[in-house]
Amino acid sequence: MGQLTKTIALVGMMGAGKSSIGRRLAAHMGVDFFDADNEIEAAAGQRIPEIFAAYGEAAFRDCERKVICRLVTEKPPHILATGGGAFMAADTRERLKAHAVTVWLKAPLDILFARVKRKGNRPLLKTADPRGTLERLLAEREPTYALADITVESDNAPHEIAIERMMTTLTKTGIWIP
Repeated sequence: MGQLTKTIALVGMMGAGKSSIGRRLAAHMGVDFFDADNEIEAAAGQRIPEIFAAYGEAAFRDCERKVICRLVTEKPPHILATGGGAFMAADTRERLKAHAVTVWLKAPLDILFARVKRKGNRPLLKTADPRGTLERLLAEREPTYALADITVESDNAPHEIAIERMMTTLTKTGIWIP
């Protein structure tokens, strides 16, 4: 069994595979996995669409910031899947960069849209043109996601390929000690 020396925070757009790849990566490493969205829902006692509807995006982002702060400062090194907008907030981004290694799971628009259209639970995509909204969000967010410590392509290859790519980089940088 290896050792994870620092939390790995997966960042990127909705549909990039942060949760599904994160779960598999954590299992591969034998460490805990936390999904920030699930943790937010547990803390709030409501589903994310309900939080958005009742309190708005600003209240959701405040809760997101608090939950991520708690996870990266109070838990031993683990894998953390963040929400698509979490890394956009400067204070959350700074906290992640200070206490974790940030990995941008980068995927092209067509793959992202194919993945997110299967589910109707994306509050930011409840628009007349969800693909156009996703395209706009991607264009706005990519420069910030590029500030992540590591970038890994999350294309249509099996998740094991993305995990292998991450493991190689994390081993070279000493974040994962086999």
